[in-house]
Amino acid sequence: MTDSVRRDVGTRPLRLAPFRALRYAPDQVADLAAVTCPPYDVIGETGVAAWEAADPHNIVRLILPRPGSAEDRYAHAARDLRDWLRTGVLRRDHEAALYVYEQVSGAATALGLVGAVSLHDPAEQVVLPHEDVLQGPVADRAALMAATGAQLEPILLTYDGGGFASDTVDGTVRTPPLIEATTADGAAHRIWRLTDPAVLTRIEADLAGRQALIGDGHHRYAAYRALHAGHDQRRDGVGATDRAANGTATARGLSMLVDASRHPLRIGSIHRTVSRLPIAEAVGKAAAAFRVVTAVSTGADPLTALSDAGRAGTAYLLTDGRQWVLLAGLDPALVDAALPPERSPTWRRLDASIACELVLSRLWNVADTDDRVAYHHDVAGAVDSARRRDGVALLLNPVRHSDVLALAAHGERMPRKSTSFGPKPRTGLLMRLLTDPPAQAPGPASGHR
Repeated sequence: MTDSVRRDVGTRPLRLAPFRALRYAPDQVADLAAVTCPPYDVIGETGVAAWEAADPHNIVRLILPRPGSAEDRYAHAARDLRDWLRTGVLRRDHEAALYVYEQVSGAATALGLVGAVSLHDPAEQVVLPHEDVLQGPVADRAALMAATGAQLEPILLTYDGGGFASDTVDGTVRTPPLIEATTADGAAHRIWRLTDPAVLTRIEADLAGRQALIGDGHHRYAAYRALHAGHDQRRDGVGATDRAANGTATARGLSMLVDASRHPLRIGSIHRTVSRLPIAEAVGKAAAAFRVVTAVSTGADPLTALSDAGRAGTAYLLTDGRQWVLLAGLDPALVDAALPPERSPTWRRLDASIACELVLSRLWNVADTDDRVAYHHDVAGAVDSARRRDGVALLLNPVRHSDVLALAAHGERMPRKSTSFGPKPRTGLLMRLLTDPPAQAPGPASGHR
């Protein structure tokens, strides 16, 4: 994605389609904070039980289901969803819409449009991925969508904005919202609904020639595409009407689209932990590649030392929760020897690339796909995991936004779990059904306040 890129008219366009959102019914659920949660991949190893305890209808029971006594976890989630629809806990809006969603979390804001985005092969250069994916999580998310007939949490897309869609978003937030909620982390969430056909038509025309970058949700976007491909492959024996309905529904994926020019997202780090690796062993092996191996006092913020060292080049902070060690002064000859020569200079200087190809693979002899390796969006979770799993946490500085854009524009993928764009959309505020729901309990379709 480069400055205000617009696609050729012959290219299948980017489209963010209106949809009838599935939402918690305000007459059944008074506190949205109790039934919503963060995205599935940032909840952490111990977070599921806490969110389950928050409310019997917390959305975590659908996005990270645990199996019942006689059914697998996907069937368990599908049964819960059907029950919540039948009893009216969840209701689908009567009219298709695009939704303006704003989240304010401290000094960070996410503001954009939520809709059903068109799915594209990366070669089309319309929706640009910038990270590799693991097939296990892709299959997991696709199986959950297939079982539930729903897309339960939006991915996060950015684009070079300006134009009518951005103007509409900025004007809408000055009007009373449909939904307002403040979650336990202090984040404020507001949602508006856009249904005017003339407005939706102009937004469609504005977005048609643009590119979007996947900020968060590479595995879910790949799962959208896998699910749609699966419908195409199962056409034999399916009626024409059902084929058309399934194909239309699965040809799009629930997404939030943010104007990166007007409302830039924050880019954070995703850290690695390796279990059953003593810190003394990890430091000793790392010393073969790093000229500066320095103990860091926990009396000051260790991340400040990491940030300062990162200005001069690649640096990492290593900890087992008790000791903190800064790794800097990387030997460039070892980088040249460890990283694939066919990769671009930008890719070869990424901290995540060096962590994967040199630190994990060469120095510690652990592949990034090994079961001992886990990924964490926050430092506290990484440190806690390292402590509990008798291992170490490898903490990284955030990637530069310009590097993400440059690699995506040239079709080059960063190592998996290299970036954490945010704030991420809250899971459970807006969901999308792929099939018609069972008969629902009657009730109003108004918003939360």
